[in-house]
Amino acid sequence: MNRAIRVIAYGFMMWLIPFIVSLVVYPIKTSFNPLFESIMPVVITITAVVLAVYYFNGVITKFLREGFVIGVSWFFICIIIDLFLFLPASPMQMSLSNYMMDIGLTYLIISSVTVGMSYMGYKF
Repeated sequence: MNRAIRVIAYGFMMWLIPFIVSLVVYPIKTSFNPLFESIMPVVITITAVVLAVYYFNGVITKFLREGFVIGVSWFFICIIIDLFLFLPASPMQMSLSNYMMDIGLTYLIISSVTVGMSYMGYKF
């Protein structure tokens, strides 16, 4: 599979899996928000680790560069998709500042995982 397509496909999965989990556990947000706010970073971390493991299976050299590229790409893919859902005039209406404080910064976990794994010269 083409590298760019892999990055985009994995980036979409990076967004989709936590989104589906958030829909399933959303009732917790209304009844016990702190638990919801704890669950979602764990889900994002696990998703990033699993997808990075699969992505790095196809990487032979330049691990650090790949880790940085996928971390930044997946971060922006998640943000861009979310912006269509959360900004005003969208289904879940949120201001950009509220979005970044509540959701957007959590996506930095993705880059932390991918760069950290690549820094160690990850090879499966």
